[in-house]
Amino acid sequence: MSPSAVPAPSPTANGKFENDLNLSLLGLGVEYPPFLVGPEALETLANRFYPPSAALKKVLGINRYTGIETRAAVGDVNHPLVNKPDAPSIKELNALFREEGVRLSVNACKKAIGEWGGSVDDITHIVSTTCTNSANPGFDHYVVKQLGIRSSVEKILLHGIGCSGGMAAVRAAAHIALGASYQQKPARILVLACEISSVLVRSELDSINEEQATRVGVCLFSDCASATILGNGIGGEFEEPVYDLLGWKHQIIDDTEEDLGFDVDPLGWKVVLTPRVPTLASAAVSPCFQDLIQSVPEIHKDGQTPMAAEFDWALHPGGSLIITGVQQAMKLTPEHLRASYEIYMKYGNSSSATILSVLNKLRESEGKEQVIACAFGPGIALEMMVLKRRKLGPTTSNGLEHADPNGSSNGNGASNGSSDDLESNGSVKEGAAVANGHSDTTGITSGTNPTEMNGSRLNGAPNINSRPAANGEHESESSLPVEDLD
Repeated sequence: MSPSAVPAPSPTANGKFENDLNLSLLGLGVEYPPFLVGPEALETLANRFYPPSAALKKVLGINRYTGIETRAAVGDVNHPLVNKPDAPSIKELNALFREEGVRLSVNACKKAIGEWGGSVDDITHIVSTTCTNSANPGFDHYVVKQLGIRSSVEKILLHGIGCSGGMAAVRAAAHIALGASYQQKPARILVLACEISSVLVRSELDSINEEQATRVGVCLFSDCASATILGNGIGGEFEEPVYDLLGWKHQIIDDTEEDLGFDVDPLGWKVVLTPRVPTLASAAVSPCFQDLIQSVPEIHKDGQTPMAAEFDWALHPGGSLIITGVQQAMKLTPEHLRASYEIYMKYGNSSSATILSVLNKLRESEGKEQVIACAFGPGIALEMMVLKRRKLGPTTSNGLEHADPNGSSNGNGASNGSSDDLESNGSVKEGAAVANGHSDTTGITSGTNPTEMNGSRLNGAPNINSRPAANGEHESESSLPVEDLD
C-alpha cells in the first residue's frame, strides 16, 4: 500500500475509532523455558528449607487446587539459585534475568519476525515491558544487540504495569504507529514482554515463614517471553496480518491501589494482593466492554451492538477465579475462553508475557472473526482491545514451544534434564536431554489435560473450580482462600 493511499487516522474522533486504523499484528512469537514444574515442586522446596507452620500448610493446600497442572520455569526443583541456604539476592536475580530473560526474549522475537517476513532493518521502534527486572540499561538493550537491530531504533521500556504490561505495550505501539501514519511514514514496531518469576519462590516462602501470611502468588507465576510485530499498513505489500487491531480501552478501577501490586524488596519483588481482586476485576469488565464496542463502529452490523458472546475472548489467565468470574459476568462459555484455560493450566500465569501467548494459542484453531483481549494489572488497571482475525497460525514452527537446552525449539514438551544439566549460574548445559515429559527430579508426570491440548475445541469447562472435601463431596472454589492475581 502506498503512503498516499493511507489516511491519517484519528483513534478518538468524536470518542470513536475510525473504521480503518490500518493497524495489524503481523507476526507472533512465544518462547517458554525448557522446564515444566507441577505443584510437587513447591512442596519439595518448602519441605527442604522451611519448618512446618499453619500458613505454609494453607499455601501448599491452595497450591494443589489452583487448576494449574504445570508451570514453565527456567530450571527444575534442583536449580542452584533456589537451593542456596538463603533466598537469592536482587543482584543474583538480575544476573539470571540478563542471561535467561534475554535468551527467551531473543527467541520469541525471532519467531515473531520470522512470521512477519520482514527484515530487522525495517523495524522502526521497539516497545518492551517486564515487572521482574529493573536494571539499567534495560533488558531490551541486550535483545536489540543480539537480534542485530541497529542501535538508532527508538526504544521504550515500560515498567510498573505488571500483568497488563503486554497489552499496554501493544497499546503504546499502536499510538506510535498512528503518529507515523500521520506523517505518512511506515511503522513496524517490535513489541516484547518477558518475565522470570519462578526464581522468586524462595523470597515468597521466606515471607510466608516469617510473617505467617497466606501469599498465593508463589502458587501461580511462571516464566515466558512473547513478542509481536505491529504495523501501520504503509509499505509492506508482502505482509499477511495475523490480527487487525480495531480499538482499545484503558481504565483504572478507582481506589484499588492497595489491592494489587508488586513491591520492590531486597530479595526481588513481593506480590501485593487482597481477596477483593477477583470480584473487582470481574465487575469492571462489562462496563469497559460496553464502552469499547461503542467506540468501534465497524463491528456494529445493521446498527446492532454486538454481545460479548459474539466474540472469542483472549483473557489474561491471572487465576481461576479471574477466568470463571469473567466467564460468568459476561455470560460466556468455556469455548469462548478456551485459549485462556489452556495456557493457564499448562503454563501458569507468566504476567505480562501471557496475553500474547493466549492470542497465539487462540489463532491455532478456527473461531469467531472478532476477538476481545483483556488483562488486569496493578492499579487496578484494566486493558481491553478489539481485534479481527486475519489468518490461522502455524502450530509447529511458531506454536507454544519450549526452548531446548541448546537454544532451539522443542514442540513436544519440556526438558527432562536434572540438576546435572545446569551450569552453576542456572543455565542449561549444552547437550542436556530433552524428552516428551517433565523433569524427573520433581517427580512430576504428565497428567490428563481437561482442555485437549491438541488444539481441538473444548466440550465443557475444565474442572479447575473444585477440590475434594472431607465428606467426599467437592467444595466450590469460593470456599478456598483467594488464589488469583492480576
